[in-house]
Amino acid sequence: MTIPAEAQEAVKRFGISIEDYMLPVHGQIQILSEDGTILPEDQRGSTPGHQYPVPSDKELLEAYRRLVIGRRVNDQNSALVRQGRLAVYPSSHGQEACQVAAALCLRDGDWMFPTYRDAVAVMTRGVDPVEAMTLFRGDWHGGYDPHEHHVGIQSTPLTTQLLHAVGVAHAAKLRGEDTVVLAMCGDGATSEGDFHEALNFAAVFHLPVVFFVQNNQYAISVPLAHQTVAPSLAHKAVGYGMAGERVDGNDVVALLAVLDRAVSLARAGSGPLLVEANTYRMQAHTNADDATRYRNEAEVQAWAAKDPLHRMRHYLTSTGHLTGDVETAFAGDAEDIAQHLRDGLSAEPQLDPQDLFGHVFTEPTPQLREQSAFLADELSREEPSQKEH
Repeated sequence: MTIPAEAQEAVKRFGISIEDYMLPVHGQIQILSEDGTILPEDQRGSTPGHQYPVPSDKELLEAYRRLVIGRRVNDQNSALVRQGRLAVYPSSHGQEACQVAAALCLRDGDWMFPTYRDAVAVMTRGVDPVEAMTLFRGDWHGGYDPHEHHVGIQSTPLTTQLLHAVGVAHAAKLRGEDTVVLAMCGDGATSEGDFHEALNFAAVFHLPVVFFVQNNQYAISVPLAHQTVAPSLAHKAVGYGMAGERVDGNDVVALLAVLDRAVSLARAGSGPLLVEANTYRMQAHTNADDATRYRNEAEVQAWAAKDPLHRMRHYLTSTGHLTGDVETAFAGDAEDIAQHLRDGLSAEPQLDPQDLFGHVFTEPTPQLREQSAFLADELSREEPSQKEH
């Protein structure tokens, strides 16, 4: 096995074998119990070289604030779909811990490449909520400038964003930039060819990429058991020569700890890593899906007991960091964003039909010029009353 020198240094630092470094822990890393108490160290699933300290109280309080906002955003966007203000919305209700931790583990200069379900992560990264939702109202563009926020446009085609992430990481390495790329995907994406190509390229070229798989148990209606018989998705990492880890995706404490270390290792030159977060999609795949056709209510309720928001609320309340006043302030922050979404998505966009031709080629082709002129002539023939309408 050919192991880069930087990865060998990480192995030496942890005092374990290269196999133990690459293989995920048995079970999963979990720090916060379902009832909101910190687990004893011997119950966290950790092993030598896979130990994770509890993040600071300041970090956890900010993470909880983001969870509150994320839940409100999910509920508000689902309502906007029913009101016809959004065409579709793939809710991450129940997965907010993954969303928040993904954004908070990165520096400003790092990059994130999200999926269509990662709107909360995109907003947590600093993108205006209305801009993040523009894609889902059916506009012709993604809504925000990826370079301004270092966030790729939310990818609707399955898994293509992983290749984009690897490309950015490769460019950053060639330029000598201190950049880590977080590439997000779901469990269904691991069945795609692009997943293999991205992981293999990242490993061969030793790139600073953290592949973050949110395993929410279903690829639309296809359960994980029908996609793979691997012990876990995190075990797929070792086949590419990279380290893998599995973490409770509803435990924001564990997620922050695991992703922080993964990003730090990638930044230090240890190569790419894969983190699988075991979570659950509480609501339907999108508003066009009927989840009752492929899963039962008992399964949903079992996962409801693991809600990341409730777990963190109980923990922070018990430590005294979350008071009634603080909770009220966080709820106010969330409601302000919900109001911003309602206002922004209720306003009718001002559309220019010529935009159809303005962003296709740097230099328009003769055919596009001809079509543009034809449209302009048609519009000029409209009656003033029609234009106003």
